Amino acid sequence: MNRDEAKNILLLYRPETADADDPQIAAALALAKNDPELARWLEEHCRRQEALRATFRQIPVPEALKEQIISEQAAFSRRKAIREKIVAVAAVAAIIVSLIVLAPFWLPHHTMVDNTVAAYEKRMVGVALRGYDMDLKTNDPALIQAYLAKNGAPADYHLSAALRKAALTGCAIEGWRNAKVSMICFRTGRPLRPGQQSDLWLFVVDRASVKNAPPPGPPKIAAVNRLITAVWTRGARLYLLGTEGNARAIRQFL
Repeated sequence: MNRDEAKNILLLYRPETADADDPQIAAALALAKNDPELARWLEEHCRRQEALRATFRQIPVPEALKEQIISEQAAFSRRKAIREKIVAVAAVAAIIVSLIVLAPFWLPHHTMVDNTVAAYEKRMVGVALRGYDMDLKTNDPALIQAYLAKNGAPADYHLSAALRKAALTGCAIEGWRNAKVSMICFRTGRPLRPGQQSDLWLFVVDRASVKNAPPPGPPKIAAVNRLITAVWTRGARLYLLGTEGNARAIRQFL
């Protein structure tokens, strides 16, 4: 089972139900435990499910509904009662469809990610800061490029002379909408905090997958969260480099 097949199966999954006992769903859940991108997608899916369930719980039940139904059944013929039931079912179906369509607008805004450079920067900086598991830990650049290429992530990236001299620690593959992002991890040489694996990160993604990607030219430097970042394009790739510190801290690696 690959990631896309798991997503199709998990669309039927409802948290805190017996769905997890289904063999296919159980296998997809197990895959999510070892796939960071699939785990994030599953977390968002569960939030949407919970939002829908919460909305259903808030729909009030009219008072004396039971008595009204009994009265109507007694007052009208069987044919008319059946017709009314059909109308009621259609109304409920319309409500369910409306809830499904409107659910994305009720969820927190962070689940509706804009496909812009600013949103991409914020997302990747969040990956670097919140902690992550490297898919491959190595200081060998050839092994990193081979791993990324084998898994369909950008591997034909270009490194500056300064980055080629920086100490590699490994790589990971992140997701941005429907594109794969190569995350290459380095060390600047500054002391790391306890538990920190790297303090310099390069993200590479297809330029076409991010709206308003900058044209080729000098990197654009900005502060995003606790990192200083540089963004630029080269060929068909969009590059994002981030580290802690000021503009001088990032420029030395460009």
